[in-house]
Parts: sequence; C-alpha cells; structure tokens
Amino acid sequence: MTTATPRQATLSPRVLDSAGLPTLSLRPARPEDAAALARLSRPFVRSGALRERPLSLYAAHASDFLVAETPEGTLDGCVGLRAHPADEAAGRPAAGVLYNFCVAGRRQGCGVGARLLNAALARARNRSLRSLFTATTGGGHLFLRHGFAPACANLAPASWAQSLDPRRNARILARAL
Repeated sequence: MTTATPRQATLSPRVLDSAGLPTLSLRPARPEDAAALARLSRPFVRSGALRERPLSLYAAHASDFLVAETPEGTLDGCVGLRAHPADEAAGRPAAGVLYNFCVAGRRQGCGVGARLLNAALARARNRSLRSLFTATTGGGHLFLRHGFAPACANLAPASWAQSLDPRRNARILARAL
C-alpha cells in the first residue's frame, strides 16, 4: 500500500499590471452593472467632464458599454458606444458615438483607456459602422493618438449632435473606420 503525503494547495499568482495593480479584463456591461457604472462616472460628473446620467439610463443602455473589471469585480473603466443607423437623406453612413468614457483615477496612465478604446473600435467595426464620433471637454489626447481628429457637428449623427449642450464647449472628434 502506498500513501501520499498531502501537499499544500498552490494558489495561482496574481497577475499585476505595470502600476502594481491587479490586471483587468474587458467585457460587455450588464444591466446589473448600472450602479457601478454610475459610481465610476460620479467623479467625472463632479469635475464637469461628463454629463450626469440617471441610474435608469445606465441600466437601460448597459449593452452600449464595455467595462474594465478587476478580478474582484470592481469596474475601473468604461466606455459607451451607441450605434446610429445611416441617414440616407442627409448622406450620412451608419456611425457610432463614444460616450461616458472614464477610467478610475488609480488606473489612469496605465493603458486602461487605450484598451477600452481599442475594444470599442473593434466593436464598431464589427457593427459595420463607418465612423465614430465623440465629444470631449478635455484635451482629447487619447482620441487624437488613436486617429481621431477635430470634426464638425453637422457630420455627426443628427440626434446626437442636437443633444450636445453648447454651454459645455465640448470639442467634437471623429475617426473613419
């Protein structure tokens, strides 16, 4: 008869990013993420970088969002992508709008925004969108590094362009896909 000596269970090592934080996974948001999306967005709303949105909007439009999630389930980044159908009368092809793009302060500068943006670009291509638009009250450096350029609102989906608040003085950026 042989006996085996019990071995201590080994835990898989935690993978850390360059800032020493646990790595994030990207996934589509779910309606139950609405409260976490609102919480993540709150500091950006307070700073004026984002417009306030009710919790019900996050729940109703959860399928628009991609999220960056920690292994513990905390959301450390998000971006919404709303698809707009072609407007043949205006000569506009199907386009998308990126909105509510935010990354938790502790994750900024770690590549999370770039990962989210690249995933949103891939999602837009998979939906056969011809261009992407966004509005930013900041410098838009991440967008500019990823091929976006200043654009006129009249080139954007009309319903989105009309919803922009001129008091925010946001810059419109666009990118062809």
